[in-house]
Amino acid sequence: MKFTEEHEWLREEDGLIVVGITEHASEQLGDVVFVDLPEEGTEVTKDEEICVIESVKAASDILAPLDGEIVEVNSMLVDEPSKVNDDPLGDAWFFKMKPSDLSPMDDYMDEAAYKKFVG
Repeated sequence: MKFTEEHEWLREEDGLIVVGITEHASEQLGDVVFVDLPEEGTEVTKDEEICVIESVKAASDILAPLDGEIVEVNSMLVDEPSKVNDDPLGDAWFFKMKPSDLSPMDDYMDEAAYKKFVG
């Protein structure tokens, strides 16, 4: 699993990258009340804003961690956005993407580096 400075996690699974937010991000947001997911089939560019999460405290954007195509979204989050608070590293993933290039994954933090980053 890799982590971004924007508090997203990335997990490689059968050639796809599964993307969600970290426990730290979930705690900082507070109670999540709305998740706007991208459309399946959407081509995205690294650092493009592709999701919006709204909580009782704030709204936050999820950025595309890599160039590629969104191949699946977690539609459960549309009906149950609070799952993001309950299981941010598990069932509450946001989308799966087919990356056009996996090499940028090497630039992201491992778990130890991320824990140090959030201090």
